[in-house]
Amino acid sequence: MIENITIKTALLSVSDKSELKKLAAALVAHNVELYSTGGTEKYLRENGFVVKSISELTNFPEMMDGRVKTLHPTVHGGLLFRRDIGEHVIQAKEHQIKAIDLLVVNLYPFEETVAKGGSTHEDIIENIDIGGPAMLRSAAKNYDGVALLTHPSQYYEFIEEFNQSNGLISHATRLKLAGAAFENVARYDKAIADYFSNNKRISLRYGENPHQTASVIGTSLDNFYHQLWGKELSYNNYLDSSASLSLISEFVDSDKAVVGIIKHTNPCGMAEGNNVIEAFEKAFATDTESPFGGVLVMNKECSEALAVRINEFFSEVILAPSYHEKALELLKKKKDRRLLTYDLAELKKQTVIGKDIRSIIGGILEQDRDNQLFINNDMKSVTVRPVSDIEREGLLFAWKICKHVKSNAIVYVQSDNGFAHTIGIGCGQTSRVASSRLAVANAKRFGHSTKGSLVASDAFFPFADGLIEAADAGAIAVIEPGGSVRDNEVIRAAQERNISLIMTGMRHFKH
Repeated sequence: MIENITIKTALLSVSDKSELKKLAAALVAHNVELYSTGGTEKYLRENGFVVKSISELTNFPEMMDGRVKTLHPTVHGGLLFRRDIGEHVIQAKEHQIKAIDLLVVNLYPFEETVAKGGSTHEDIIENIDIGGPAMLRSAAKNYDGVALLTHPSQYYEFIEEFNQSNGLISHATRLKLAGAAFENVARYDKAIADYFSNNKRISLRYGENPHQTASVIGTSLDNFYHQLWGKELSYNNYLDSSASLSLISEFVDSDKAVVGIIKHTNPCGMAEGNNVIEAFEKAFATDTESPFGGVLVMNKECSEALAVRINEFFSEVILAPSYHEKALELLKKKKDRRLLTYDLAELKKQTVIGKDIRSIIGGILEQDRDNQLFINNDMKSVTVRPVSDIEREGLLFAWKICKHVKSNAIVYVQSDNGFAHTIGIGCGQTSRVASSRLAVANAKRFGHSTKGSLVASDAFFPFADGLIEAADAGAIAVIEPGGSVRDNEVIRAAQERNISLIMTGMRHFKH
């Protein structure tokens, strides 16, 4: 391991020239010899720096519109030869290969060109950097003898260390910079692969808020749903539509018509019915205020009768497997409404494959999709009171919905003649009992009786109070994962109140 290296020769080839003058000035102050390519060379000369052309290093001209300039043994030999291996040093001298101690490269703006409106395929192809990634790999592989910079944000710390150590760069810094370079190349290659595999990137008007820029990226954007009508989808439309499709995917195999209304990714009403208009009316009745500006999703064709009803209020997005001809005609009367179709079979496949990925500060989180329902699938009550078949179906309906409600999640359901519908939903509270109270309060606010209701909780009751809240509201059966150290207290509270209690063995947190 070489602890410190002295920077004597630097090769600079950058598309982003911010802070480049500061870096070049620091290098020149320590008598570093500068070599550069094309536009970077011109920029440095125009700003008063003495810089040599890459051709002076390779004794070979830049050619083919700059496609061939750094792909040369002199460049890669200068980056790759081991300074601590005598045979390497001898071969470098024999072939007149000059050591390159510092490589400064940032790659052609491929991603920016793809994202920019109006870019042609030829523009995009010409912005695929070949020499840059090759040099970064060479320098990063040989970080023991070479330092490398891939972004202007790295220049400040580099200059500070360079000046303080009188032209030396430490092994720790070189190792850190090499890791950043490999990450940079990996991301760059992934962007190119995505483009060639039709992994679309669509620029959106703005993000969650107007001051945020945004885009949507995906290989399957056109595979299972299509926009038939309306303005382009916004960032929030995509979020709500995705949440709606995930929710309705629980019912793609149902013989019953199922309609859901989603607001800010949370279900605010969902119901089964003989047909979509019947299901819609019960879903809408859950909460008659929240559906305004929300998303409407269904697992059967949108009928003319439902289209007439939808036109009575504003819904931003409607998702259906198909639309009756007259329904489509009616719904197109509002230009601000987005109409989407989706493929039931493909949706089912999409919700099983792949991963859920979310960004965090400094990284990403990745997990398997939550595509299961329970471990204990016999759904037997752990209390004396048994559950009827109709109650069991209603609890399963509530359990499926609860899985898609932000935690802490509590869902109250009633079942009429075997058709279940929500009456109260408590979501996003910091305690489970608070969600229980919110669900009951919402039910009462919109005129629903909670007597004889069925209740689902996405996670176990840490105390008996949440279950007692349900019992006091008139619930007769509850479904929850179980697994609390106080399960016995919860079971005893259910037993004392003659409530059926099903423990599934599987939690469904959704943060």
